[in-house]
Parts: sequence; C-alpha cells; structure tokens
Amino acid sequence: MNFASDNWAGAHPSIAAGLSAHAGGFSTAYGDGALDQAVYQSFNEIFEREVAVFFVATGTAANSLSLTAYNKSGGISFCQRESHVIEDECGAPEYFTGGSRLYPVDGALGKIDPNNLDRAVGRFAPEIVHSGRPMAVSITQSTEVGTIYTLNEIARISAIAKHHKLPLHMDGARFANALVALETTPAEMTWKRGVDILSFGGTKNGCWCAEAIVLFDLDRARELAFLRKRAAQLFSKSRFVAAQFEAYFKDDLWLETARHANVTAARLAALIENSPSARLAWLPQANEVFAVMKKAEAERVQLAGAAFYDWHKPHGFDGHIGEDEALYRFVTSFATTAEEVDRFGQLVAG
Repeated sequence: MNFASDNWAGAHPSIAAGLSAHAGGFSTAYGDGALDQAVYQSFNEIFEREVAVFFVATGTAANSLSLTAYNKSGGISFCQRESHVIEDECGAPEYFTGGSRLYPVDGALGKIDPNNLDRAVGRFAPEIVHSGRPMAVSITQSTEVGTIYTLNEIARISAIAKHHKLPLHMDGARFANALVALETTPAEMTWKRGVDILSFGGTKNGCWCAEAIVLFDLDRARELAFLRKRAAQLFSKSRFVAAQFEAYFKDDLWLETARHANVTAARLAALIENSPSARLAWLPQANEVFAVMKKAEAERVQLAGAAFYDWHKPHGFDGHIGEDEALYRFVTSFATTAEEVDRFGQLVAG
C-alpha cells in the first residue's frame, strides 16, 4: 500500500520495453538523432504547433532553466507561496539565474490568487533599481496539494502576467493528471491560455527519468540551448530520454496512466470519506489525496504496511485539525492497484 509519492513507482512496462528496444546500435548524440527528431515532432503534434523541446534530467532542472530563460539582473519570479519551485528546490532557480529571487504570492490550496498576484507584481516598479524588477510568473498544474487551475483561471493569471509584460511558466510535473481531469488538450491548457514555457513531466507518470522543457516562445530557443548545456543538462545519449517519450506517447499511454492514477485517487478518497477514523481535508482533483487522521491511527495504519507522509497545513485551509490529529498526503500512480486501495480502506474502516 504505497501512497508515499508517484515518483516512488517504477517504470511502466511499455517505457522499460522502449528503452530496451533502443539500447543497441549507434545514434547521433546530443539530441540530434533520428529518434530525438521524431519525438520533437510528436511534441509538435501534441501541442498543435511548433514548439522547442529540451530534455532535462529532473523537474527541478526544468523549472530552474525555464525561469533562467527569462532572467534579468535583479529579477523576481512570482509563484504560489507553497509551490514546489519555492519550497522544495533548495534555491535552484536562484542558483541557476545567478541571484534572481522567488516571491511568494498567497492563494488558497496551492493556487495563486489573481488579485494577490496583481498587487504583488505592482509593488515592484521595473525602473526602480533598489527593489528589483518583475521577471516571470510561475504556476503549478496540478498543484502541490492536488488542486487544478481551470482553463479560465490560467487565462486570468496569464492576462495579469501579460499586462505587466511578464512570461508565464507552468510547472507540469503532474501535467497529464491535470490534463485528463480537465478533459482538455495540451494546447488548450498551455499556449492557448497564454503559457510561454512549460516544465513537462513524465517521471511521475510512468517514465524512468524523462522531463522536458517545452518552449512556445521560439525566439528564446537558441539561448535556452546554451543555458541547458552550461547547466550540465545536455545528455550525450539523449535517445534514451527520447525512447521513454516515444513509448509514453504511443497509443496515448501517458493519458491512460494519468487517468488510472486519478481514478485510484478518487477510489481512495471515497474510502477515506466513509471511514470513521479519517476525513478528507478537501476534495481531490487529480492524483493526490489529503486527509486528517488521528496521529495514533495513522501510525497504526503505517505499521500495517501503508506508506504515506504527514503534510503541512496549506494556506487557505480552514478545516479543524485537533491536537491529536495531523494532515496526511496520499499519492496514487500508474502502478497503484484497486486491491491495495481497498486494503487500505479496510484498515481505516474501523
């Protein structure tokens, strides 16, 4: 019963088979091979336009280099105060940019509040050197607490960013989970709503190690190529990242795995909701479930074989958590089975 994180899951068998299929022979290095080129074209087709694609090793690298692509001296990037980019990346964006900073913006349950964003950006006049100048806006889809920006919400944040002449970055570590939950298309959830650059994650959704920066602002592509190289993120044998994405996209596997994770999360949430010893903190929208449980009960369930983490109370959560209780996070993946979800349900059934 492993609900610790979707990046604890292994590789989907089709992804592993794709790697094996391309293990032999020779191919042009550094992203210029035939397989790399074919996968770049797949990204174009998925996003319904020409995009520039840069394979990287981790989501942190994707986020950091995406913001670095728009770097300015004294630059400030605005993000939700509990987003991964500001809370869980050890200052990597500031490191890669050589000193820009991340500015936290309030918003309930993982999402930037547009009014707060407008006020936050407005505090920094770009012509005044003392305080720094706005550089970018970053949103996470789906968020760190399993919520999802609607298409209209993305468009509204984009409009604010564009009003201030700022690019919009999307951290899509769980891009596919949000996409299938909204029942929309990659184009509709990104550039058609004003997203300029995307961290496209595959690792949490069945890949072995496959992340990409998808750049819609093609004028930045040449500069980003040099930034990636200097950041030690240019793979010589990039065909092995391409092989993963080839299998990932084939027959819409990536959408199938994301739907499975979301469905098992909903199944888990229903069991928690009906449990006398746990309650949902808020309704899940993708593949992360958050519940309030008594600490002793959580420990009992963990000792019985369930893996999950305690979690900090997010901004905007107004539910009650007693002294003997805590908030816990459960994450499902392509590898989560209905049987292990039901086994957990039996443990918390009382």
